[in-house]
Amino acid sequence: MIFTSIPKTLILFFLAAFPLISGAASWGPFNIIEAEPLDEVWLNPGFHSYHFEKDINLNNNNLGFGVEYRYSTVSAITAGRFHNSDWQMSSYAAWYWQPLEFGSVRIGALLGAIDGYPKARNGDWFPMALPVASYEYKHIGISLTAVPTYKDVVHGSLTLQLRLKMY
Repeated sequence: MIFTSIPKTLILFFLAAFPLISGAASWGPFNIIEAEPLDEVWLNPGFHSYHFEKDINLNNNNLGFGVEYRYSTVSAITAGRFHNSDWQMSSYAAWYWQPLEFGSVRIGALLGAIDGYPKARNGDWFPMALPVASYEYKHIGISLTAVPTYKDVVHGSLTLQLRLKMY
């Protein structure tokens, strides 16, 4: 859940949104999820990261606490705190937009803001736009997020988050 190159992400958003705008029900192997109201609360204990850079001492166990309110089949808001890759505390607030599905996996983006990374705006808040895929079964969910490397500011990784549905 970290800053990435906005232009690349925007291109991906427009590609994903094109079938929605055109009224298509599917787009290649992906189905368009129809937006319907939901009322679900999910909690998470942080996440685990697999960092691409192996030559520096990064924190892979990003423990913390987060809450997600899923108000639609395609959208949710989330906020939380965790121990980031740089061994600092980070806070985040974001919006999930996942309008596509591939089988039972929801695909989309996470848009928001995050802080706590010393080389990114001196630890202050900065924007993030990340691709995310989620799978849910009853009261358990997992999310996989790709975080690209950004100079020496943000360390690229794949993050896996376990989520538990409260209601």
